[in-house]
Amino acid sequence: MQNLGFVFAVIPLIKSAGMNGIEAARVLNRHLQMFNTHPCLTGAVLGSVVKLEEEIQDGREVEDLKKALMGPYAAIGDAFFWGAWRPFSAIGGVVLMMEGVLWAPLIFLILYNPVPFYVRLKGFIEGYRRCRRGIDFIGGLHLPGLAGKVRWISVVLLGILAVSISRNAGHAFAIVPNLLIGLLFSGVILLCFWMITRGISAMKILYGTVALLLLVSF
Repeated sequence: MQNLGFVFAVIPLIKSAGMNGIEAARVLNRHLQMFNTHPCLTGAVLGSVVKLEEEIQDGREVEDLKKALMGPYAAIGDAFFWGAWRPFSAIGGVVLMMEGVLWAPLIFLILYNPVPFYVRLKGFIEGYRRCRRGIDFIGGLHLPGLAGKVRWISVVLLGILAVSISRNAGHAFAIVPNLLIGLLFSGVILLCFWMITRGISAMKILYGTVALLLLVSF
């Protein structure tokens, strides 16, 4: 799965260590075994593995470390980056787009990319520095807790998006008093909160909200 990329990243270690053909083949074959984790957290795994490769000659311990890290890192990364941060950035970009901001797609990229870049780079540095304890850096980021907070902010942005869409298609609500409109969108926000707590993806809520409001705007 991700083994070829991992092997490519390990090649500089082989060159710097001056390994002969047999030793290099042994290391490359070891890292050609199945490996799969969240892409943004591969740097932390790679840093720890490279440091361990430099310190010991026991390939079994290296393999055990990779297997021990890749599962938890995959779960943490999926929950935060795919389940919270990317939807949050996308919703923010859509809100700006609905407000007529020309640079909304660029702002989405500017909003999303610094966090994965920091985790990738700092994760590798700390993984290499701490070796087996590199997981302490990832744990210190408190990504699961942050994921929950980001999801709640995403729900607020969904409410803003709903208001923005209704304003741009105001004729559909022209006969509805302002108080009822406020209650309607408060209900939409509360519904989004409830769906988030039920584990429904914020991206699915976004698509559903947009589709519903576009439908009633005709």
